[in-house]
Amino acid sequence: MRKIVCIVLCLFICFGLEAKKNGKTTAQQLSSRLTRLAKKGIMFGHQDDPFYGLGWSYEEGRSDVRDLTGDYPAVMGFELGGIELGDEKNLDSVPFQVMRREILAQHRRGGIVTISWHPRNPLTGGTAWVNGEERSKNTVAAVLPGGRSHGVFEIWLRRLTAFLASLTDEQGRPIPFIFRPWHENSGGWFWWGRGLCSSQEYRALWNMTQDFVAQTLPYNILWSWSPNYGFEADVLDTYPGHDRVDIIGLDAYQQRNGEEAFIKQLNKDLATLCQLAREGRRLVALTECGFQNIPDPTWWTRVLQPQIEKYPISYFLVWRNADRRQYFAPAPGTADAKNFCEMVKSKKIMMLKDIAK
Repeated sequence: MRKIVCIVLCLFICFGLEAKKNGKTTAQQLSSRLTRLAKKGIMFGHQDDPFYGLGWSYEEGRSDVRDLTGDYPAVMGFELGGIELGDEKNLDSVPFQVMRREILAQHRRGGIVTISWHPRNPLTGGTAWVNGEERSKNTVAAVLPGGRSHGVFEIWLRRLTAFLASLTDEQGRPIPFIFRPWHENSGGWFWWGRGLCSSQEYRALWNMTQDFVAQTLPYNILWSWSPNYGFEADVLDTYPGHDRVDIIGLDAYQQRNGEEAFIKQLNKDLATLCQLAREGRRLVALTECGFQNIPDPTWWTRVLQPQIEKYPISYFLVWRNADRRQYFAPAPGTADAKNFCEMVKSKKIMMLKDIAK
């Protein structure tokens, strides 16, 4: 047993030394890289890009965005919901083994990796989304130290951390990535959201998660905090603090028939968060966005691009192309395909080749 512990400690020491180059950890190197790239332009990102698209699934090397433009997104998003239960697939049926492979592939190409987590409800046994009687339950309080679900949640955090620790390159070096837990807490649809816990409890949840993960992975993670579009001013009371957040994000989707309201609210929210980011010298990103099925063929250059170019945004990530009934990125043959190509040809919008040089 002592021999095994010594081996594990040696591995962590080696990882730590490898993660520090020129006095910087890999997380700090990634932060510096994002800062440099933000001065050049805004990176395009897509959730679950290499797994499936419009009319296909799990074809190695394939991507709707790549099929259309000849290039991968600069940023790829991956989701870990289900890892806490020890499942083989995430909540969107993506096998974790395949996910690990694609995270390595994106890293090897020179792209950026961002990871979200929608864990199930450890108090009720439900999903991350709450409804009905679950709204009267304070799951956050239950998972904090002393709570009835704290022990279960610690097991979940161990499983989460074990997967994150498995994200290494061919030489066993930890892959740097952006981690975005407990997002959209300004809304009331997740068990950690508005009206379901206090600001103090939310910050305690964030701190507990971060401290637990950092015991094993202190070198290669940038932490991203992202409220939802249309947040109330008191969401800033839940902000974990500049010492605990590396990237301040916003999740913002345009709903049908609401273009003017979307533009107005998007600018208001980004202005508020950019001010917060300036105060702490943090990065800013549009961590989730989009217009489902993109019914407006000119939306990319006429609505979205003019708004985001006003702000020092690192990247914007659109949600996944689940199927033809729900998609957020273009593909060959979609009505918005030509307009999207016009946008990414702009010097201000960057794809993988623009950042991998």
